[in-house]
Amino acid sequence: MSPAPFPYKLVATDLDGTLLRGDDTVSERTREALVAATAAGAAHIIVTGRAVPWTRSVLDDLGYKGIAVCGQGAQVYDAGAHRLLTSVTLDRQLAGLALSKLEAEVGPLALAASRDGVDGDVLFGPGYQVQGGLPAVYLEDTTEVWTAPLNKLYIQHPELDDDALVKVARETVGSLVDIVMAGPGIVEILPLGLTKATGLSLAARRLGVKAAETIAFGDMPNDIPMFGWAAHGVAMASAHAELKAVADEVTTSNEEDGIAVVLERLLGAA
Repeated sequence: MSPAPFPYKLVATDLDGTLLRGDDTVSERTREALVAATAAGAAHIIVTGRAVPWTRSVLDDLGYKGIAVCGQGAQVYDAGAHRLLTSVTLDRQLAGLALSKLEAEVGPLALAASRDGVDGDVLFGPGYQVQGGLPAVYLEDTTEVWTAPLNKLYIQHPELDDDALVKVARETVGSLVDIVMAGPGIVEILPLGLTKATGLSLAARRLGVKAAETIAFGDMPNDIPMFGWAAHGVAMASAHAELKAVADEVTTSNEEDGIAVVLERLLGAA
């Protein structure tokens, strides 16, 4: 009896905390497992909350030439051609209203924003702590944030933790914008209805792949819609409890080649 084929046509992986280790590298074992999956007929799509300017160097280092979903689903990016295929922007008037309503509820917030485009800067104001030493432009006057198209806003509160800030933000302005937690210290304001699943579905359609043919890997609550869209969702061992609660399985951590562990098992069965 011949072995069964690899059961998925698309492998969708989050980036930080999932594909990347803590030092922002991808292990050789995980690289080899992804190469083997693609050799078995599956496409690989990176689906990340990072906008293109914060993702491009990682993709280039991987030699990644395919489609990536960036900016929490806002951007579908052709990594080989270094160009955007689709881009969704945040309504700045609506975002400003949401921000003012939220600050009326919880007090002043530290603010950052991701400008649209392949070379769009991330701007941050007083008190905002940029994660992981990623490149960003400091603004003393945050009114400059609103002068050009944006993909999203980032917010931090001096006292509320991430989960508490997400909860109160959804209760206060959830009818105007979407609020997601993408990682430690990373709470984002997005266009209403925009998720990783939105961008992934667009990218998959370009590849002629269906949700029922997709396995997805992630670690944070912003991956929940992607898990809901894909046939099989795999949370990393270090994942947020909200994601683990909806995952089909939990693998080892990103430091312990969690993606490779699952793909090798599936390839071994193929």
